[in-house]
Amino acid sequence: MLRINIKLPLGTPEELSKAVASRLGMREEAFTLIPRKRSVDAREAPTFVWTADLSFRDPKVEKSLLKKHGKLLTVAPEEQPYAFPVPDSLPATRPLVVGFGPAGIFCGLMLARSGFRPIILERGSDMPRRAEAVDTFFREGVLQGECNLQFGEGGAGAFSDGKLNTLVKDKSFRGYFALEQLVKAGAPEELLWLNKPHVGTDLLREVIVNLREEICALGGEVRFDTKAEELLSEEGIVKGVRLADGTRIESDTVVLAIGHSARDTFRMLREKGISMEKKPFSVGVRIEHPQSLIDLSQYGCERGSFPPADYKLVCHTENGRTVYSFCMCPGGVVVAAASDEDGVVTNGMSYHARDGKNANSALLCEIFPQDVGEDLFAGMAFQRELEKAAFRIGGGGHKAPAQRVGDFLENKPSQSFGSVEPTYSRGVTPSDLREVLPGYVCDALAEALPYFGRRIKGFDAPDAVMTAVESRSTCPVRILRDEDMEAPLKGLYPIGEGAGYAGGIISAAIDGIKCAEKIVGKGV
Repeated sequence: MLRINIKLPLGTPEELSKAVASRLGMREEAFTLIPRKRSVDAREAPTFVWTADLSFRDPKVEKSLLKKHGKLLTVAPEEQPYAFPVPDSLPATRPLVVGFGPAGIFCGLMLARSGFRPIILERGSDMPRRAEAVDTFFREGVLQGECNLQFGEGGAGAFSDGKLNTLVKDKSFRGYFALEQLVKAGAPEELLWLNKPHVGTDLLREVIVNLREEICALGGEVRFDTKAEELLSEEGIVKGVRLADGTRIESDTVVLAIGHSARDTFRMLREKGISMEKKPFSVGVRIEHPQSLIDLSQYGCERGSFPPADYKLVCHTENGRTVYSFCMCPGGVVVAAASDEDGVVTNGMSYHARDGKNANSALLCEIFPQDVGEDLFAGMAFQRELEKAAFRIGGGGHKAPAQRVGDFLENKPSQSFGSVEPTYSRGVTPSDLREVLPGYVCDALAEALPYFGRRIKGFDAPDAVMTAVESRSTCPVRILRDEDMEAPLKGLYPIGEGAGYAGGIISAAIDGIKCAEKIVGKGV
C-alpha cells in the first residue's frame, strides 16, 4: 500500500480520487483510495492538504509508481488497529457506571461488548426528554435541576460544538477507535479523516442514542432520572450505591463517570473519605465575532468552499497567568448552560453545518488553587460565586451580562451593542464584566485581547462581544486513582472530565475505554 500527500483545491474524497488518478496517469478502477487526513493550508491561497493510502488491484505496479512519483508517494506505514482485550471470565456482580457522558458511554459500551452487562445510572433524562427540557429553558427560562445542559444523556458534550480532536497522545489508537464507533453509530465518515473532526450537536445526539441502544441490546441497562446518592463500601472495598429513592444496588465495581457539575456528588465523596486534591482550573467569558471576520483573517479571503475558519490562541500575561481560547465554535451560538436557578453559565454550541453568522470561543484565564482558599472545594465555591454574580448583573431570568470589547478595554460599562449581535440563548444585558470577574482575571483578559488582535486581525475589534461567565470548562478537583485507575477504595474507578482526567469528548472516551480494559483485564 502506498501513501500520497497532495495539495488540491478540492474537498471531497471523490474529487481526490479523480485527481490522484489523473496525477498518476491511471484509471480510478485501478486502486482503492482510503482518506487518512484532510487539513487546510492557508499560508497563501487556501488549499486542502490531503493524505491518503492507495491499495492497488495489481500490487506489482507499486515499485514503478514509487520510482516515477517518488516526491508524491511513499510506502504507507503499517498501523496496528486497536484491539480490546478478551475477558477470561465474567464478573460475579454487574459493574455499575455512574454517569452517561462520553467516558461513561464508552466504558459502558466496551463492558457490554465483553458480556459484563453493565448497569449505567444517569441522573438526567434520556435524549428526547432532555432536548425538550433544554429547548424549554432556552425559550422560557424554566430550568430543570437534574435535566439541563450539564446533566442528561450524553453529558455536557451532547449540547456543544461536538469537536472530536484531542491532544492526547494516542499510540494505541483508542481515539481513532472511538471515532470509528461514532461513525458506526451514524456519524459522518469524514470524522475518520478530517484534521479537526467535528460532528455537531444535532448529529451527535442521534449517535449517542444509537450507542445506548447497542449497550442495551448487549444486555446492559441505562437507567435515566436515577441519581446515585451514596457510595456503599465495607473495609476499604466498594459494595455498590444507594439511589436517591433509597434503593440499594450491590456491585464490587463502580465506575465514577460523573461530570464536573455534579458538585453534590463530590461532597458525598468527601464525606465517604474518597481521596481528592485541588488542581488549577480556568474561568472567563465567551467572545463572539462575525464568522466572516475570522474567515478573512485566517484565509486571507472569503472562505468560499472551505470550512468556516477556526483559531487557537494563547497568551502568557505579565501577572503570571495564561489566557487562552477554548472550545472554539465556528458558525455557532453561545448557549445558557446553567444547572442552578440563581446562576448563569455560558457555553458554545454548533450544529454540523456550522452556518451561523458568528464565531464564538471561550476566552479563559487560569486560576490557581492558592487563589481561591484552602478548602478542597474552594474552587467550586469560587465558580458558584461567579455564576451568581453573572445572574445578578444579568438581571435575572438567566439573562447574561455582556460587554463590547471596546468598552471593556476602555474600562467602561456597555450601554448597547454594535455590529456584532450576541447569540446567547436567554438574552444579554449590557454590563461591566468587572462586576462579575475578579480584577486579576480582567487584567489578564485586557492584556491578552490586543495581543490576540495582532494575530487575528479584528479579534480585539470594539464591537466584538464578551458574555459571562464561562465557568465550567474545567473541574477544580481531581479524584485520585492509581495506575490501574482505581481509587484507594478498591473497586472504585474515577474517570473522565469530572474526575479530572479528560478535557473533551474524545479524551473522555479514551479514558472510558482504558477503564473498561482495566476492569475486563482483572480476570474476575
